[in-house]
Parts: sequence; structure tokens; C-alpha cells
Amino acid sequence: MKRTAVVGTVLVSTVLLSGCSWLRGTDGAIPAPSAPPTSASPTPSDTPTADGDSAADLLEASANPRTPTAAPTEAAAPAPTLTPIPAGTVLAQGDVASPKGSIHFHFRLVADGADAFTAEYSGFTSTLPVPVGVGLFDLPKEVGDGLTYRGVGDHTLGGPTSTPGSASVPLTGSGVEPSHLGTLVTYSAARPGQDVPVEIAADKVLAVTTVRWSIPARKTNVHPVDHGARPNATGSVTAAAGGGAPARYTVAPDDLIGDVAARFGITVRALVWLNEGVQVFGEDQHLYEGTTLNLDPLGR
Repeated sequence: MKRTAVVGTVLVSTVLLSGCSWLRGTDGAIPAPSAPPTSASPTPSDTPTADGDSAADLLEASANPRTPTAAPTEAAAPAPTLTPIPAGTVLAQGDVASPKGSIHFHFRLVADGADAFTAEYSGFTSTLPVPVGVGLFDLPKEVGDGLTYRGVGDHTLGGPTSTPGSASVPLTGSGVEPSHLGTLVTYSAARPGQDVPVEIAADKVLAVTTVRWSIPARKTNVHPVDHGARPNATGSVTAAAGGGAPARYTVAPDDLIGDVAARFGITVRALVWLNEGVQVFGEDQHLYEGTTLNLDPLGR
């Protein structure tokens, strides 16, 4: 029976024991325990691994993951860096008008420095009898859709007014470049059950605007290159669009963080920098199978 290792980005407190696959996770979570193995299968404590640890030891260690530690040979390596976007840089802007002309405003998405970002709204006017809100989304929406989630930077601009208003809203999730948020949605912030026409009822999409980002070039000293599968680093790689540099890595059974870092020509410290919160278990620093590591410095 073969030891398996899996990738987690958050603390895990449950362990899967099922057949020959003992530790499998999905983006930091380990499934609830399944039924015990049959009597025909050896128990983890019966089965030593190749490095002498018993499966029971690995199971116990996986329930108490820890922050990875770099090898002593990495001590002289420079700290990973990524130049910030200068404060005040306008990353996107545009004008919003609802299809019937009831709502108008201008928006700007601005860098605050230190990888923080703000949405600025100005010139807001509305003739609708309901408050109007805005939020940023990854995926496109359509006018008339109903929202179950109000997006990143959700904010109520105001109710009916002919006097232009403005607002400045910090974007939640700062620290991650927001250019994946390609849609600005304007929606009805009416009270649930408010007596208004259905097309402007609570959470109805009133306008959809494509956000066109212009991100200045940023410099980093972390440049992962896939040198091919090797022992304890046999997972699959997703390449970034265009340049073909590795963007994501899916952890395979028996993967160790040191070997995965070496596969991409970077230090363990850099791999942890790319994946804040990643944890390992066991003396050899096993990763948790089946989840994904980021390899794109701009995708931190």
C-alpha cells in the first residue's frame, strides 16, 4: 500500500482513512472520515513507509500541520519580492448608464500602494425609487439577473437624486491584484419585499459594465520554470495564458515541498511566499494531495 500526500492551505483537523488513500484534500480541506478499512486491508500502523515512518505516524502528523521551513542551504537566497503598483495609479475607469437612462455615474479603480486598491464613484444620479448598489465580479452578468452575492467592494451609492454624489470604497481582498474582476454590476438595493416593480426589486441587476484594466508592469525576482516531473514532485502543471510560464501546480501523492520547489527552480521560501498559509506534515514536509499551488507572482 502506498503513502499519499495532499496539499492544504488552512489548518486541517479531520483525516480521511479509506482503503489505500489515507490523506486527500481539496484546497486545504480534508474530507470527513469514511468507514474503517476492511479486515483484509492492513491498518496504517501495520505499514511502514519507505523512509521508516509508519502510516499511523503520517496520519497523526497530518492532523497537526505546520508552516513549512526552508532548507539551511537556502539561507543565502534573496527574499522574494514584487514591486507594488505606485499609489494613485488609475487601473481602470469608465462611465455607467443603465439601459433606460435612469442611472448615471463614473467609476475609477485606483491603487493605494502596498497592494491595496480603492473603487471611486462620482457623478452618481438616479431617478429610480430604490437605492442603487455596485459590486465587482469575476464573471459577466446580465440586466435582469437576480444576485445572491453582491460582489467585491459592495457599496450602496444612494437613492433617487438629481444632485451628483460620490463615494470611495476600499476593495475587500486587498493584497491581490484585482484585474480578475472584469465586470462592474449596478443593482437594486431595495429592501426585501419593498413594493416596487419586479424589474427593480431587491438584488435585480440594473446595469452591467465591462471593466478594462491597465496594469503597469511589475518586477519580481521569483520566476518559476517547470523542469519536469521528478520523485516527490510528479503533479500536473497549468500554464499561464500567452507566455506559457507555469501558473498552477496540482499536488500528487508523495509530493514534498522541497522537491516541488526544486522542480520549478525556486526556494521553499519563495513557494511559501507564493502560497500564503500553505502547511505541511511529517518530517519530510509532505504536501496534501489534490489541491493547487500558485506559481504566478502576480496571482498572489
